[in-house]
Amino acid sequence: MAGRNPEMTRNGHELAPLNNRNGSDSAGKPGVTIVLQGSRGSIISRGSGANQDPDRATWSGKMQFFLSIIGYSVGLGNIWRFPYLCQQNGGGAFLIPFAIMLVLEGIPLFLIELGIGQKLRLGSLGAWNTIHPWLGGIGISSCIVTFFVALYYNVIITWCFYYLFNSFRITGLPYAECPGINGTSKPVLECERSSATEYFWYRMTLDASPDIETPGWPRWWIVLCLLLSWVVVFFIVMKGIQSSGKVVYFTSMFPYIVLTIFFIRGITLKGASAGLAHMLTPKVEKLLDPKVWLDAATQVFYSFGLAFGSLIAFGSYNNPKNNCVRDVILVSVCNAMTAIYACVVIFTILGFKAVSNVEKCIEDNKNLFLNYKYLNNSMPDNATDYVHHATKAIHYAMANNTEGLKNCSLERELEDAAEGTGLAFIVFTQAIVELPGAPFWAVIFFMMLLSLGIGSQIGILEGMLCTVFDIEILKRIDKKYITATVCIICFFVGMIFTTGAGEYWLTMFDSFAGTIGLVVVAFMEMIAVIYVYGHEKFTKDIHDMTGVKPGLYWQITWKYLAPAIMVLILVSSVGSMLINHPTYNAWSAEKGAVEPTAYPNWVLGIAISMILAGVLPIPIVFLLRRYQLLKMDINIHEGSIRRIDTTVSTKEMITDVDVRIITLYLLYCD
Repeated sequence: MAGRNPEMTRNGHELAPLNNRNGSDSAGKPGVTIVLQGSRGSIISRGSGANQDPDRATWSGKMQFFLSIIGYSVGLGNIWRFPYLCQQNGGGAFLIPFAIMLVLEGIPLFLIELGIGQKLRLGSLGAWNTIHPWLGGIGISSCIVTFFVALYYNVIITWCFYYLFNSFRITGLPYAECPGINGTSKPVLECERSSATEYFWYRMTLDASPDIETPGWPRWWIVLCLLLSWVVVFFIVMKGIQSSGKVVYFTSMFPYIVLTIFFIRGITLKGASAGLAHMLTPKVEKLLDPKVWLDAATQVFYSFGLAFGSLIAFGSYNNPKNNCVRDVILVSVCNAMTAIYACVVIFTILGFKAVSNVEKCIEDNKNLFLNYKYLNNSMPDNATDYVHHATKAIHYAMANNTEGLKNCSLERELEDAAEGTGLAFIVFTQAIVELPGAPFWAVIFFMMLLSLGIGSQIGILEGMLCTVFDIEILKRIDKKYITATVCIICFFVGMIFTTGAGEYWLTMFDSFAGTIGLVVVAFMEMIAVIYVYGHEKFTKDIHDMTGVKPGLYWQITWKYLAPAIMVLILVSSVGSMLINHPTYNAWSAEKGAVEPTAYPNWVLGIAISMILAGVLPIPIVFLLRRYQLLKMDINIHEGSIRRIDTTVSTKEMITDVDVRIITLYLLYCD
């Protein structure tokens, strides 16, 4: 076509020019805008900037946006994974690789997702289609992986509800003591072999099966709590940010209030200093271990919630002139400081638990020694002197093969930590039952976990639903009906987590569905923006929106360092799965302990299928559109959304074909 802008035809796809209200030709001359969309229209609406969807929802204020991002980014991982990693990877020394990976990996990708969403004002699927039709699979992959994560993340909320309900006890917490056999004082053998908190978790809450292959029927109490959790989440997200934006004021701020309460209480407890010393004492030699750096990179990646599409969705609701660079820096610092703060709080409580356990152990040994007449009744009251005097008795007792003797080691108690559900529902609850007024502490603790979980789940679902809402054929359906359909599907699929093997399935989903797929999506996002969209163009976009031009730091991390780190994470994750046969911890009622158990092959087949489902859309969409096997979004004759501005200066550029198409469209509308 004569006079056609060369940018309109690229790689076999006709890309329509967008309205330019500020152009010289249109200054003072209102043009006629005709939007064409045939019955065979595009699946994904495409466009750019605010012109794409003038009716798009926006944040009611800066505080609502900031709290939504904080509520999404600061999640359960800050409470039950970061303290574990800090403990296992060198204590205070772990903060060094964590800070380095935060600067080199987390912050650069964070700005890419938030910036591209704010620039294009589209969800994940629409954004990547707009950058290039061949990259549309990135949005599909992100949506699928997010769906898998949303399935099991709500189960954690379910367990928090169950524990919260059981914490409203005046007579004492149900996991404070082992239940008796038939109402007697003799404890149940399974509980006696483990502990009261382990028994309540594995038997009373999960009713855990011996392995993943014998799940049994869904446990009705978990089913009811799962239904409640999905109903609560539905009412929060059913209207998008119009409804969820109001809830974040609570879900984002309440955890900080609870953490502060626990911090004030924790530092007054006996053993708090021991816990903090154990956590913060740097083991510098650990920095030579490559696994420590890999754990730091992985923690940064998942703590920000990257590649879910949620940050793109949140950015798309922003004002186009919002300073997203400042937002990224503030949220990143807040996220890191929250993780460290939570780590301090957790270890003050765990230090108290460790000292309490050691004193109980010493008391048991003392009674044992008295029975065997290894000691007299004049034992000192100080715990340190206990250990000194007891050590002499231990050597004597061991020489006589005394049965029931325990090794009372404070260091071993502090090292015996856990992550994930083990920390929240077993280790931390064991510390809570030792506190005066334990039900109160249990209630606010599980309310905090609920707030953190719901805040993150809101963001996860927002990323997925924003993508679904961008599907053209669903745009005429009310959002609350689409949201209800998604929640109902998730509830019924999530029934697998309510069986006796529910925790085993959740571990499998967490290990496979939400790992490799997310890293691949994040890597492709970086490549798409920096090498397809163009790092110079993206730099200009950031400068236009914020007035801040990204400098050398951003260019180096975007182009080289962040992609390299993600490739390293991906290769190491895949390599670890191939070298070591994946296992899960199955509960053994006979031993009263968990045992590492290999996944059966058919379960690994499901895991691999989920990984492929989250990754394959990227190459499939690329091939279909590269070779024009998918006849969508190709040209105006296929009915893709086009905007043609007709003014006096552009009238001559419209060919007879264009005129005929416009005429047919107007006749069709009449």
